[in-house]
Amino acid sequence: MPGTSHRPVAERWLRVRRTGNLLNGSTALGLLACRAGRARRRPGPRGLILAEGYRLRFPRPGAFTVGNVVLTASDFESLQRGNGELLDHEDAHAWQWFYCGGLPFLPLYAVASAWSWLRRGDVASGNWFERGAGLARGSYLEAPVSNAGFRLLLRRAQTLIEKPSRLAERSF
Repeated sequence: MPGTSHRPVAERWLRVRRTGNLLNGSTALGLLACRAGRARRRPGPRGLILAEGYRLRFPRPGAFTVGNVVLTASDFESLQRGNGELLDHEDAHAWQWFYCGGLPFLPLYAVASAWSWLRRGDVASGNWFERGAGLARGSYLEAPVSNAGFRLLLRRAQTLIEKPSRLAERSF
């Protein structure tokens, strides 16, 4: 029909995500992190807000997403040269914030990271959220299931049981 504008379905869904992440508070939290980390922000693709020059020391991966805000200590052009799929990975995280209803994403992500560390010895390769966003797209290597974290905790527990004085030494 001439004179009418039909937005593609994908663009409508991006508007839904942008609105949802605004309403659930996650994008506001991302903008607060941007301000606290003194990052410069600019519009990005797919309704994302790109924040470069993030100065806080935590968290410190190459890039991380809070709501629709993607933050990095570096700049996105450099990151994209190293990994052309990075923004696809971060875009998937923006959807995860939306699906989790915003702030509940944080404890869910922490549990997924802990499980990954226990099973694989790193916080990403067994993390459901990182796997869902694509490990390779996020520049993560996949570690095998080794129960490395469980084994380390068991060794430390055995040491404390066999030599309880070590626990007392660490208490002071």
